This record gives sequence, structure tokens and C-alpha cells, in this order.
Amino acid sequence: MKAPELLIDYEDNWETDVGGWFPGARVVVRGEDLFESCQNKSWMEYLLHIVTGRKDPKLAKLLESVWVLCTSYPDPRLWNNRVAALSGTTRSTGVLGVAAGVAISEANLYGLRPIKRACDFLIRVKSGLDAGRPLEDLLDYEISTYRTAYGYGRPLASCDERIAPMVKKANEMGFGSGLHLQLAFEIEEKLEKKYKMKMNIAAVYGALMVDQGLTPSEAYSMTILSFTAGMFAGHSDALDKPSGAFFPLRVSRINYEGQEGHRVWGQ
Repeated sequence: MKAPELLIDYEDNWETDVGGWFPGARVVVRGEDLFESCQNKSWMEYLLHIVTGRKDPKLAKLLESVWVLCTSYPDPRLWNNRVAALSGTTRSTGVLGVAAGVAISEANLYGLRPIKRACDFLIRVKSGLDAGRPLEDLLDYEISTYRTAYGYGRPLASCDERIAPMVKKANEMGFGSGLHLQLAFEIEEKLEKKYKMKMNIAAVYGALMVDQGLTPSEAYSMTILSFTAGMFAGHSDALDKPSGAFFPLRVSRINYEGQEGHRVWGQ
């Protein structure tokens, strides 16, 4: 069906199982009344239910631990926190600063994209193993094809300090024996030996989510806002200091080799 015919069915019509608002009356969430079915839900339980349709307080608690332990360091130097801090130092609003910080959290080497791609990677490798292919061959193919293995390697530091506390927490909660999590550590052993690549937290998170039946897209959705506490920290910290004081750079430190003198705008 071509676009014009397809869109006729959607003109003034949007069918959804996610929910709806009936002004002055009620709110429906996945077929249930929000005010009755969600009275005792935590925010993370609610978000998990919205994204996946699942009611799983235990899994929601695990996700909350991921957000606390792994994704929201309150350091304004970090790439997305820095954007929020810059908005604070210019006296822009928290909404604009945090929204911009969330937007740039979707980087290729860190943040949201590696989380989704780590899930995809672990699923592909597990599928290849189930088909009888050796792990070494699968990893060599990944490296030669994609030039990386998502969830492995880390800018700035080879060791990821988040892995041990997160795995410890997952074990305490009964999530530590999943097949994909075990596979993630087997992969690290192979990659470290041949390519000097150690695991980062994306592989652990991806493995935990895939083991619990989340799709890569669902796992990605459950982390979109997970960096924001660090952004709030950076923005509010900058508001407490003089305007423009966040990492200023004097002109004399710029190694400029361009045209000297005044230039006309646009030339």
C-alpha cells in the first residue's frame, strides 16, 4: 500500500494500546484505570509498564539500581552534564539544559547508542553459539565487520568501576545467573586476550535486560532519562556560581593561525 492510501486510515484516527486521557474523568494506561491500578506503583514500575507492558516491581527495582549506580555521576565535566552546566552558567533554564544534555547522550561511543547496540551484539553472539559457531569466530567477525564490540572498551579508562557493584547488586536481587550475563564475561575473556578490550557497563546492562526478556529497543527506552540526575547537578551547581564562570578560556590560550585584523561578517 502506497503512502496516500495508507495515510487515509490514519486521518483523524490514531489507535493505541498504550493509553489515553479522558478530560475531567479518567486516564487509561494499557487498558487499566491509572488512578486505581497505579496507586502504589513507583515511578520506575510505571515507566517499565509504559514501555514494555510488564508489571514487575523486582525488575523495576533493578533498573532503579542501574540508574543510581551506573548512569548519573554528578560530575559537571562529563559530556552531557557539561551541556547542562553550560546552560546554568549562561542562566538558561533547567529544561533547556537537561533536554540538550539528554539529546547528546545519544553518542556513538558512549551513552544510549552503545547500550542498544550491546544488546544487539549479545543477542547475535548467543544466536551464533546456538547455531554451533565457535565464540572466537563470532567475535572476529564482529570486530572485522563493525570495528568494535559494543559493550567492550571504554574511553579514558580501561577498567569500568561500575561493573563490580552492579553485578553484586544483580546477584543480591537474583538476576546474576542469566545466560547472556555469563556470556558477557566469557566474551570479555576472549576480547581482552586477543584485542585488549575489557567490558564496560553497557554489556552488563544489556545482558541483564536481554536475560529478562527486554528487546534492545525496550532496554534503550528504559535508559533515556537515566543520565539526568547528573545533569541536574551540573545545572544547579553552575547557577550557584557567577554567570559565565564555568570553564572560561582566556583569548591568549587560543592558538589562532587565521586572518589577522578585523573581518567582515560572512567572509
